[in-house]
Amino acid sequence: MFRANRPGWLKEMARGDLIVGGRNYGTGSSRPAARSLRNIGIACLVADSINSLFFRNCVNFGLVALECPGVSEAFEELQIADISLDDFTVKNRATGIILKAQPVPDHLLSMMQSGGLYPLLEKQGFIAPKAKSAPAAARH
Repeated sequence: MFRANRPGWLKEMARGDLIVGGRNYGTGSSRPAARSLRNIGIACLVADSINSLFFRNCVNFGLVALECPGVSEAFEELQIADISLDDFTVKNRATGIILKAQPVPDHLLSMMQSGGLYPLLEKQGFIAPKAKSAPAAARH
């Protein structure tokens, strides 16, 4: 995913890390990009602005994504952010800078926090739970 611009990035990140991005984050990305970020353990994406299609894919695949103007200028690499989904603030622990993110409507935030659209629909009983696949050794 970041191979061309940042070889080895996947080995550097840890489950629970977040990405701070710039303007129109996700433009031109393929549909599975948001799911891939979530699957490798990214806890949250915070960007100056997020491409609308990419944002919807974040919702659908359960990646918490926030638009926060000025965030890319407020952080340097490896600085730690505290994210509050209660008041939609982003704090840089190193500098103390606190920024206001755009609030995400409750129904969209619920989908993100529930793991995405399908897990939420399963939980609410609108679709049948995903069938568990058999272990590889049991398949013929």
